[in-house]
Amino acid sequence: MPENDMPIANPLVVLREEFDDWAVLFDPDTGNAFGLNPTGVFVWKCLDGNRTVEDILNTLQANCEDVPKEAEQHLNDFILNLSEQGLVGYEIRKD
Repeated sequence: MPENDMPIANPLVVLREEFDDWAVLFDPDTGNAFGLNPTGVFVWKCLDGNRTVEDILNTLQANCEDVPKEAEQHLNDFILNLSEQGLVGYEIRKD
C-alpha cells in the first residue's frame, strides 16, 4: 500500500457492536458477516478516508497498551483483507 493511501470503510457495511467490545461487520450486498475483535473495531472506526495507515497506527499506539512491534504489518494485512472482501476502499483525492 502506498504511504499516502487513505482507506475508507464501505459506507454500506454495517458495524454491529456487541456488549463485550467485539463486533460483527455485515455486508448487505453479499450477505457476508465478519467478526471483529476490539482492536479490529478500533481500526474500523479509524477508516474514515482522512487517515493514512501510518496515521491509524499512530492512533492505535497512542490509545492502546502493549502494541507489538509487528503491529504495522498486522494493520496492513487487516486492511488488505478488508479491501479484498470489498469492505474498504480508498478515497480519491484531487490535489
